[in-house]
Amino acid sequence: MSSQLSGVLTALATPFTADGQIDEPRLRFLVDRSIDGGVDGVVACGSTGEFSALGVDERRRVVETVVEHTAGRVPVVAQTGATSTAEAVRLSRHAQECGADVLMLVTPYYEKLSLAEAAGYLRTVAEAVDRPVMLYNIPSATGVNLDAETVGKLAREVENIRYIKDSSGDMGQATQLIHHHREHISTIIGWDSLILAALTEGAAGVMAGTANILPREIVSVYKAVAAGDFTTAQAEWNRIYPLIDAILSAPFVPAVKGALAALGHPIGTPRRPTADLDPAFLVRIEKLITELQLEAAYA
Repeated sequence: MSSQLSGVLTALATPFTADGQIDEPRLRFLVDRSIDGGVDGVVACGSTGEFSALGVDERRRVVETVVEHTAGRVPVVAQTGATSTAEAVRLSRHAQECGADVLMLVTPYYEKLSLAEAAGYLRTVAEAVDRPVMLYNIPSATGVNLDAETVGKLAREVENIRYIKDSSGDMGQATQLIHHHREHISTIIGWDSLILAALTEGAAGVMAGTANILPREIVSVYKAVAAGDFTTAQAEWNRIYPLIDAILSAPFVPAVKGALAALGHPIGTPRRPTADLDPAFLVRIEKLITELQLEAAYA
């Protein structure tokens, strides 16, 4: 299939004010930072955006703000999955009405579903909207893995299921999706440490929380691979991987917010009960940011 959505997508963090409210000006800043860095799309209310700690009205507000501020410059993906089918339908219809380009559906979390139950949920929500749908496979959070055959079957049977964000961390499964099902569904890899491997293998794109911090650099890896310049892609990846690895080695959301603060762009703390980043991790991340001279690169 010919994929409309591809390249580097930023899984936007959600900024909070000192009193714990959504910080809309800083959210707009993150949108601009990513777009100015050359990304091909932005994602509202993903895992990096702490969607599970947001209320329903807050999730709606984040989507509205991101769509409004992006203003058509790049596609907006809205994560609209929920713990019930009815709530996911309501959130999906709201995001569609707001103008989100793609709706991303995480499978319900907390209560572990069977694969058949998860597939039924995805089918029902996708059929309730007209926008393209991206399945969101993150088995570490949901307890159910959407294997390649199940994903391919859903894409063949439900017309608007067009994308899969695979955050399984399983490159073997990702490779099956890319090679066996590309005629029916486009694979977006959502595991930051696999960016180069996935793009080299032929993934349509990557969705990265670290693109809040390194949008320009991750885009340069994508562009080099797309141009067939694997030497440049490898060199750029070797340069930025230590920072990406450090962020992935820490609790992820606190690490993303800590790294942005280290860059001079504080966006508040993670929503409690998630704690701030351990100072030892922060020192390591600050050192790597200094070595990369990121502040100078974005000046």
